[in-house]
Amino acid sequence: MLGWELPPHNSGGLGVACFNMAKALARQGVNIEFVVPYEAEHPDIDFMKVLPATHLDPIFRYGGGSYASLQIFEEIIPTVDKKTLISMREVQKEYCKYIKDYLKHHHPDAVHAHDWLTYEAGVIAKKDYNIPLVAHVHATEFDRAGMHTGNPLIHEIEYEGLMMADRIIAVSEATKRIIHDKYRIPLSKIDVVYNSLDENYDKKEYHFDEKTYRYVESLKQSGHTIVSTVGRFTIQKGLPNLMRAAALAISKNPKLIFIFAGDGEERNELISLAAELGIAKNVIFTGFIRGKRLRDIYTLADIFVMSSVSEPFGLTALEAAHHGDVLILTNQSGVSEIIWSALKYDFWDKQKLADEILAVANNPALKESLQENVQNEYRKISWNQVAKKCMKIYNRIIKHKRNR
Repeated sequence: MLGWELPPHNSGGLGVACFNMAKALARQGVNIEFVVPYEAEHPDIDFMKVLPATHLDPIFRYGGGSYASLQIFEEIIPTVDKKTLISMREVQKEYCKYIKDYLKHHHPDAVHAHDWLTYEAGVIAKKDYNIPLVAHVHATEFDRAGMHTGNPLIHEIEYEGLMMADRIIAVSEATKRIIHDKYRIPLSKIDVVYNSLDENYDKKEYHFDEKTYRYVESLKQSGHTIVSTVGRFTIQKGLPNLMRAAALAISKNPKLIFIFAGDGEERNELISLAAELGIAKNVIFTGFIRGKRLRDIYTLADIFVMSSVSEPFGLTALEAAHHGDVLILTNQSGVSEIIWSALKYDFWDKQKLADEILAVANNPALKESLQENVQNEYRKISWNQVAKKCMKIYNRIIKHKRNR
C-alpha cells in the first residue's frame, strides 16, 4: 500500500480510512507493507509493517511544513537556508525513488495506491516491475477545487494513474461519475467501495464533558438549537453558502447557534462574512480540533450540516450520526448515497438549507424521528465488508496477470 499519512500523524480522513481498511484486510490474512513519506512511530499499528520513504518529520510530508508555519518561521528567520526547506514535489520524488529501490528486492502481489499523492509511485510499480496496480480515489482535484479547474499538474498525475491502473476504487458513485466524466475512464474499470466509521471511534470509551464548552452548553439549556459543521475551511466545503443560509435561518429563529469547527484558508473570509451578515453573535469558531473536543461538539450539536460543493464520501457525517445528530447533507456528497434518514439539498440552495434547519429546530417530532432512524443506518457498511470487496479486486487483477 502506498499512502501519505496514518494516525496519529494524519491531518484528515484519508489516514483514518487507510488505517481502518488496512486493519480489516490484515484480518482477512493480507500481508501489508504500507509506505509513508515520513518517519515516525505508529503505536496503534501492529497488524502491518509501516515503511518510511524519507527521514522527514510527519509535518513536512506536504512540503515546507504546511501544518506548522511557526516552526518554519523559526527555521527561516533570521537565517535563510533554502536547502533545509523542501517542496512537496521533492517529497514525492524521494517517495518514488524509495519505491524504485524497494521493488528491486521485494515482489508484492499487488500495489494499492491512495490518491494522486502516490499515483506516480504506483505507475512505477506497474510500468517498471509489471506489478498489478489498484488506484484508490478518495478525492479528485476537481473535488478539492470545488468543481473548478484546479491544478493542471495534479490532473495530469491523476489521469496517468487512473489510465495505468488495472482497477480503480472510488469511494462513492458520485466519485465514479467524476472519474468517468472528467478523465474518460470506462465505467467498467471502476469499483465503488464505500468507507465506514472508524472502528476505534465506535468502540472507544467516551464520556461527554459539559465543562469543555460550558458557554454552548448553557445556550442549549436555555432553548437554543446547536448546528455544527466540521472540516477544512476550503472552497470544497461550501462554507460561505452555509453562512448565508445561517443568516436566513437566524432571521426567522434567533435561537440558533452555528459552530464552525476546523481551520483553513477561508477562515478570515468566514469571520468577516458572519460580521457582514450581522450574525456574529450566533456563530462560534473553534479552530482546529480533534479527539475528545471534537466528539464533545458532535454531542452538543442537534444538527450536523455537510455543505460540501463536492464531497467524495464524508466520514464526519457518520461520526455525527454516531452521536445522535440530525444530518443535513448536500446531494453532492458520497455519504448521502448510503444515508436515507437525512435531509438533503443542493449545495447552492441556501434557502432550502435554511428551511431544513428551521424545520428541525421548530419540530421536535421531526428531529426525534431523524435521530432515531439515522442510528439504524450509519453502521450498515463495515470495514470488514470493505476488506472483502478489496480482496475480490486484488484476486481479480492477480489472476488476470497470471493468465496473460
